Amino acid sequence: MRILMIAPQPFFQPRGTPFSEFYRIRAMTELGHQVDLVTYPIGDDVDIPGLTIYRTPSVPGIRSIRIGPSLAKIPLDTLIFTSSFRRLLSTRYDVLDCHEEAGLMGVVLSKIFGVPTIYDMHSSLPEQLDNFRYSGSKPLRYLFDVAERITIKGSAAVIYICPYLGEVVGRADSDKPSFLIENSPLAESGQDVAEVEVKRLRAELALDDAFVLLYTGTFEVYQGLELLYEALARVQDPSVRLLMVGGKPDQVDAARREVARIGVGERVVFAGQRPPAEMPLYLAAGDALVSPRSHGKNTPLKIYSYLRSGKPIVATRILTHTQVLDDEVAILTEPTPDAFAAGIDAVVSDHERAREVADNARRRSDAEYSYERYLDRTRSLLAFVSENLRTPLVGETPAPTE
Repeated sequence: MRILMIAPQPFFQPRGTPFSEFYRIRAMTELGHQVDLVTYPIGDDVDIPGLTIYRTPSVPGIRSIRIGPSLAKIPLDTLIFTSSFRRLLSTRYDVLDCHEEAGLMGVVLSKIFGVPTIYDMHSSLPEQLDNFRYSGSKPLRYLFDVAERITIKGSAAVIYICPYLGEVVGRADSDKPSFLIENSPLAESGQDVAEVEVKRLRAELALDDAFVLLYTGTFEVYQGLELLYEALARVQDPSVRLLMVGGKPDQVDAARREVARIGVGERVVFAGQRPPAEMPLYLAAGDALVSPRSHGKNTPLKIYSYLRSGKPIVATRILTHTQVLDDEVAILTEPTPDAFAAGIDAVVSDHERAREVADNARRRSDAEYSYERYLDRTRSLLAFVSENLRTPLVGETPAPTE
């Protein structure tokens, strides 16, 4: 099939939805399909056989896009729509794969061109307003809720990345064909790294023989980083160090001020944003991995690489984690500094328990979140599209239906 993917994000940048789009493209092309991607003029090109990238024109003054809702997205999304419209005028596609707010664009384009839309749902649009503390406006939330319901109802099928989003789809349209495809390919970052490289990195960061807690990801408000810093101040062993990987320069500067205010500035190392190729090394350099989110419902992408890493995980006991994690594969705590500190103390002092949950996590990753399983789920989705949704080409025999 020929697939038009509409992705209103900076592609490629090492953050949530672009990661998901990258692996979606890789799986689709590995399965023999052609993907044309319409995306922002921001981001790095990637070389994937079977992928052609079409970038929108640049908008003067917009060189970067923050994660979550923003006014800068309005002109860029307008260009995404017009660029997708032009692609559909010039090329015949079998299906549209539309990510995040592009799902609503896809519903409109489907009505015009008769091409079915798959809504690639990475989050609940109205809940983004709360997660990013963007706006408390009830009318705005109502509009986002209506847009989400129209998108779900108007799409031919929905891909969702975690069980909670499946519930959102079911509430909007209980009969909608939907497919759970977790963002598990990021688990590949748990590949083996030479011990000499790990020692070199720890020495460069002045971590050497310390017990290292590793955090990877964005520094957005929903990540619960203040909880993590407050927990570190309560950890019993003062030699424990925290290695923070991620964050834009201004966010890192703000975090440095925050840890200094709390009194743990000398115990925290900020590595900044690192390329995806370096993540296996950083995961190997940590002794335990932390995810301190205090609210939210979507499973963080990093959880899949954490599971595969062979290192113990400390995470908060909230839905965003418990959709994937349980007490067999992680140390789960209440989302408070005291409780999280106690979880860290447990992995520092109880080596047998730490090893047990780490081994269980690796087995869980192999069994449920392998790339092969991801590929199988993508194959099932595309088989459904081919057999039930796409319009047969002239002279092509339609697939038989059961």
